[in-house]
Amino acid sequence: MRALLPFLLVAVSAAAPLAAQQERVVRGLSFEGNHAIDDYTLKTAIATSSSSVFASLWLLRWMGLGEKRYFNELEFRRDVVRLLLLYRQSGYMNAVVDTVVRREGGDVHVLFRIYEGEPVRLTKLALVGLDSILDVAALKRTLPLQEWEPFNRMLFQASADTIADRLRNLGYPYAQILRSYDVDAAALKAEATLEALPGPRARIGSVVITGTEKVDTGTVRKMLSVHPNDVFRQDRLYQSQRDLYGMGVFRSVNVGLADTAPRPGDSIVTVLVRVAEGPRHRVRIGAGYGSLDCFRVQSGWTAYDFLGGARSLDLTGRVSKLGVGSPTDAGLRGNVCHFLHDDVTSDTINYSIGLTLRQPAFLSPRHTASLGLFAERRSEFKAYTRQAVGVNVGITLNARRNVPVTLGYGFSVGRTTADAAVYCSLFRVCDATDRDLLARSRRFGAVTISGVRDQVNSVLDPSAGSLVTASLMHASRLVGSDTLYEFNRGQFEVSYYYPLGRRGVLAWRALAGTIVPARRIALAGQSVHFIIRFGATRAMSWGRGCT
Repeated sequence: MRALLPFLLVAVSAAAPLAAQQERVVRGLSFEGNHAIDDYTLKTAIATSSSSVFASLWLLRWMGLGEKRYFNELEFRRDVVRLLLLYRQSGYMNAVVDTVVRREGGDVHVLFRIYEGEPVRLTKLALVGLDSILDVAALKRTLPLQEWEPFNRMLFQASADTIADRLRNLGYPYAQILRSYDVDAAALKAEATLEALPGPRARIGSVVITGTEKVDTGTVRKMLSVHPNDVFRQDRLYQSQRDLYGMGVFRSVNVGLADTAPRPGDSIVTVLVRVAEGPRHRVRIGAGYGSLDCFRVQSGWTAYDFLGGARSLDLTGRVSKLGVGSPTDAGLRGNVCHFLHDDVTSDTINYSIGLTLRQPAFLSPRHTASLGLFAERRSEFKAYTRQAVGVNVGITLNARRNVPVTLGYGFSVGRTTADAAVYCSLFRVCDATDRDLLARSRRFGAVTISGVRDQVNSVLDPSAGSLVTASLMHASRLVGSDTLYEFNRGQFEVSYYYPLGRRGVLAWRALAGTIVPARRIALAGQSVHFIIRFGATRAMSWGRGCT
C-alpha cells in the first residue's frame, strides 16, 4: 500500500489542475463573422454554453441567482469540429473557425471567430422517375433546396423527404428517394439528383385494431379516416392518429402499415391500429386571486368515452368574489380585497356551472356536435349583474378542414340588473317603473354561424401565420328571443404573426363588427335600444338615442 502512495499523490496532483480548470464559469459566449448561420443555430450545435443572465452580467452576479455553466476544455476543442461540420453540411466547404478564450480568475469568456468563405452552389437539381406522377416543374419550386443556392445537405435531405411524402399521399406507401450528388470543390459548384422509386400504387385491404380493453373497437373504427378499398394516403394515417388521441381515452396510439416491405406484385396493404388505454376520468382543480374577483376557485371533471361512442361529458364550475360576497363574506373588503370596498355588484358571489356533452364523428368523421347546459351569475365592476340559465347546441362542419364552420343555437332565461344611479347616469332611465321593466327576467335566443381559418404555427404561443374568424348572430322572436332582444350582429377578426429572428414576434390584430337592433322602446321620453358590446365578456346593456 505504501508503494502505491507516491503514485496516488502524483495522480491527485495531476488531476487538481484539471478540476480547477473545469470549475471555470462561462460568463460569455459570442460569435463573430457568421452571416449564413445565425447565433442561435450555432449555439445549439456546440456543447459550450454561457451561464444564464443572472450568472453572466456583473451587475446581477452578486445575487447568486441563475444557472452557472462550466468550461470544459475537451468539449471546447470538439466544438470547433462541430462548427466546421455544420458549415460544411450547409455548403461552406472552405469555412475556418478560430477561437479566442479570455480567462479572468474563475471566469471564462469565449469567442468563436468564423471565416465563412464562398459557398458551394447547386447549379443543377434533377428529379428522376416522377414525370408520370407529378408536375416536376411545379414540384421543384416547392422544394426546400433550390438551384443556385448554397448546397445545404440538410435541405437536400428535406427535399427528398418532401417528395417521398407527396408520393405516399398519392397512394405509394413504399416510395423511396435515392440521393446522389457531385461536388467540384475548386469551382464551388455542385450537381444533385433525386431519383424516385415509387413502387406499386396500393389500396387498403383491411384495418386491424389491437390494444382495446374497455373501448369498443367500433368506436375506434368510427374515428378512423382510413377504410377498406380506399387509396392509401399517409396523411390519413396521421389524421386518424390525431383523432384517436383527441378522444382523451388513449395514452398511446400508433397507426401505420402492418407490412414493412411490399410483396411482389401486391397492391393491397393492411393498416394496423395499436392503442393503449389510459384513465377515463380526469379532475382539474385551480385557485387564484384577482383584484376584481378577490379569491376564486374553479374545478372540472371529464368522463371520456361516456356511454361509448367516443363522446365526452365535461362538468365545470367556477366561483369568485369569495371573501366579500354572500354567503362567504369574511370582511375582506377593508383589506385584501379593498378594490371592491364600494362595489354594490360584489355583494354576492359570482358563479358559473356548466355541463357539456361532446360527440365527435357526428353523422360523419368530419363533423362534431355538442350540447351544453349552464347556470351563471356574473357581475361587471360597478356596472351590472347578470343571472341566467340556459342551453347551447352546436354542430361543427368539416372540423378537420382549413375552414371549419360552426352552426349554433343558444337559449337562456335571465335578468340583467344595475344600480339605480347607473341606470340614471348612463342610460337616462331614472324612473323606478322603467327600471323594473328592464330588470325583468327575459328569454334570449340566438342562432349563430361562424367560420375560422387557423393557420398559426402554435395554439399556445404563435410566432408565424394568421388567424381569421367571422361570425353572424341573429336574435328574434322567431328563434325564441324576447322582443327586447331582437338584433343582428356581424363580426370579423384578423390576427397576423411575423417572426422576428429566433425569439421575437410581431403581431397585429384587427376587429370590426356591427349591430343592427330590430326594435326600440320608449322610456321616459327617451328612445332606448338593446345592444351587445364586443369583447370577451359579451356584456349585455342598453344604449340611448335621442328622439
